[in-house]
Amino acid sequence: MPQSAVCMTDLVIDTRALRKVYGRKTAVADLTLQVPRGEVFGFLGPNGAGKSTSVKMLLGLVIPSSGSARVLGAEPGAAAVMARIGFLPEHFRFHEWMRAGELLDLHGRLYGMPSDARRRRISDVLELVGLTEHTRRPLTDFSKGMLQRIGLAQALLNDPELVFLDEPTSALDPFGRILVRSLLHDLKSRGTTVFLNSHLLGEVEATCDRVAFIKEGRVLQTIVLRDLHAGKLRVELRVDAMTPALHSALSALPATELLTAEPESGLLQLMVADEELLPEIAATVLASGARLYALTPQRLTLEQIFLDVIGREDSGQ
Repeated sequence: MPQSAVCMTDLVIDTRALRKVYGRKTAVADLTLQVPRGEVFGFLGPNGAGKSTSVKMLLGLVIPSSGSARVLGAEPGAAAVMARIGFLPEHFRFHEWMRAGELLDLHGRLYGMPSDARRRRISDVLELVGLTEHTRRPLTDFSKGMLQRIGLAQALLNDPELVFLDEPTSALDPFGRILVRSLLHDLKSRGTTVFLNSHLLGEVEATCDRVAFIKEGRVLQTIVLRDLHAGKLRVELRVDAMTPALHSALSALPATELLTAEPESGLLQLMVADEELLPEIAATVLASGARLYALTPQRLTLEQIFLDVIGREDSGQ
């Protein structure tokens, strides 16, 4: 699928051939990304693909071996830049003896927020994540889902321009995932850029504007999700007999690719550029002399694209 044309005038993240090597191990081989302001950007790949190392380089927590990166127009990790960034790591550990409000107050102090601004913002973010009633509750009493929510609250505390979220819905129930989805839409409407790493492809598909696929430390492809929904169809046909005439007729159709054909079962799979071609496909089957028992169109899902781009082999990690 075509890579989108990205506006080059207001890039929040701009990396060129970013690379990280640990001894003989290459963690990231080629991270080349451009993320414009206000986009919800998905970062997808199997375990061990280099996603975490990539995020750490963008945050200035890991020094690249080579390549270049600009985050909010500056070098990653610069103090002035970090004050404008929010981050929720996948494996976070908070001070469990603290109350929810105390934890956020500590992070507000680390950001250098004045006391009045801290109080207002703490109240706002607790309401955003549905924890207002638990302000004075110690974190040791929080469930995994509640800890995930307080993690989101601290990531949004400084009203950041750019937010990195690493598996933000992994511990949440369906209601919590709906809340996060609403939060992401709200952040986008305010012009906040979100860099989202998640294995829940349904959530990514529902929230992201674009996604990049990374494997073995290299970005393989970047796609626009609205193109995914408006683009190709996978069509399954079931006929009485797969004859040479039918095979030839279907192969000759414009903007249609014959993927598989099983003569014994009479099943065929086509890739079609537009649903307007469906009546022509049905007419072609009948004109060939075959009997058409079923014609089932399916939109490509992000999961199917992921498997096509990354491959179906288990990473083993």
